[in-house]
Amino acid sequence: MAPLVYEITYAFWFILPAYIANAFPVIFGGGLAIDMGGKMPDGKPIFGSHKTVRGFAAGLMAGVLTSVAQTVSLQYIKLSDFMLPFQFSVFIGFTISVGALIGDLIHSFVKRRIGLAEGAPFPIADQLDFVLGAILFSLPVSGPLPLLTVVIIILITPPIHLLTNYVAYLSGVKKTPW
Repeated sequence: MAPLVYEITYAFWFILPAYIANAFPVIFGGGLAIDMGGKMPDGKPIFGSHKTVRGFAAGLMAGVLTSVAQTVSLQYIKLSDFMLPFQFSVFIGFTISVGALIGDLIHSFVKRRIGLAEGAPFPIADQLDFVLGAILFSLPVSGPLPLLTVVIIILITPPIHLLTNYVAYLSGVKKTPW
């Protein structure tokens, strides 16, 4: 595999549980809000009604199941074709998934503090909140990622995120295309 193709493949492989964990709350969310309707002293919601217990659980389960599939599939890929710079595991996938969901919650908290309504666009932050959370949460388990991997993740995520959101909008899963 050519070096750049290898680096892009590795970056995508690493961040895939975060992508899945971030997408599933949109599809399977609803129900009880994580903040249970609570408000901050300024009268604004803590996270908002779109951040739900069911969505968080669905995202976490989907991200972990993705990492299970990745871990199992590595047993069938020749290591000479695809060598990861660390031993990928379900636990790493778990931390990536939790980090993605927490990163998204922090982003929602910040949006509520600055007065943005639920679903309102917040360019760049909307596309990168979950991957930054995923990378930070994974550090204690996977160690620091190579800088090139982080750069690739940051560069490939916005177009992937925008495209998948647009498809979700066209299919009626999301109310907004962002």
